[in-house]
Amino acid sequence: MLSAGQVRATVAAIAAEQSADGALPWFRGGQLDPWDMVEAAMALDVGGEHARARAAYRWLARRQRPDGSWAAEYRDGAEVSPGAAESNHAGYLAVGVWHGWLCTGDAELVTGLWPAVRRGLDLVTRMQLPGGAVGWALRPDGTADDTALLTGNASLFQALRCGVALAGLTGEPQPDWELALTGLGTALRTRPEAFADRSRYAMDWYYPVLGGAVTGAAADARLAADRDRFVVPGLGVRCVADRPWVTGAETCELALALAAAGRPDAALEQVAAVQHLRADDGSYWTGYVWPDDARWPVERTTWTAAAVVLAADALSGATGASGLFTDPGALPGTQSSPETAGWLPGGAGTGVP
Repeated sequence: MLSAGQVRATVAAIAAEQSADGALPWFRGGQLDPWDMVEAAMALDVGGEHARARAAYRWLARRQRPDGSWAAEYRDGAEVSPGAAESNHAGYLAVGVWHGWLCTGDAELVTGLWPAVRRGLDLVTRMQLPGGAVGWALRPDGTADDTALLTGNASLFQALRCGVALAGLTGEPQPDWELALTGLGTALRTRPEAFADRSRYAMDWYYPVLGGAVTGAAADARLAADRDRFVVPGLGVRCVADRPWVTGAETCELALALAAAGRPDAALEQVAAVQHLRADDGSYWTGYVWPDDARWPVERTTWTAAAVVLAADALSGATGASGLFTDPGALPGTQSSPETAGWLPGGAGTGVP
């Protein structure tokens, strides 16, 4: 397990890449996408850098499009790929805001970002297909593409659950989200044909467990079934089953999934395995091609470091958000929590904090 000092160094390495306006790119001067930025902001909250995390969420809220979407890529604050509106980007802010609430109990964070969360998840529900899965992107005519991606949908399952929890806090129930969540969960558990076949990728293997849709014995069986395809002992997890390339983010996300399935020792083994990617300043190389003994790509990304921090928090229980990924039962299901519903003074906010 990483020491507290090592985690602080990694959080500092993430913070060092943040721009003055709050943006958290993959690395200074590199690209930024909303999903990975939220992950990096969550790591900042784990490390006590709450003002920086809030600045990151503010940055996203200011750049949200009227329809609730974000561009898939930004550079220097500007949209690089303005065309596609991807569902997984639209939904993930809800996870970051709920995580921030668990870390800080900051009511202003929730009230200020609630409108952006609501717009994003309203878009996600509009992109849901008849069988329960969510289309990966909007077509130019504003309809949802009928291709659904398993990893993205598993992430959206978690996002919708976090959104329902936030709706309980604000006192603004969202029954459409609850219905969408039920249909999506059913699709993830029972309708594999609803999703494009990307089974070569490790994320499609473990993400239904990580997102909380597959639990209990089914989660353990799913993780056991493909372990030998993806796990390279002592090095981590292959990003793609037929490539000799392990990546830090996938390895630590698998650790989170293993912990969620009740296998903390196996999770610790994966966090330990990935430490060969750690740099002296606490940052992490994205991946490693072992036949060539080479880092690839030659970059140290904030989201890779963030995955390490989130795994360390989940396994150590260091913060109030440590159970977000590893305790699927901790989130409300499809009902608002009666203990917290409507507690925010004045109801939900209307602006960015």
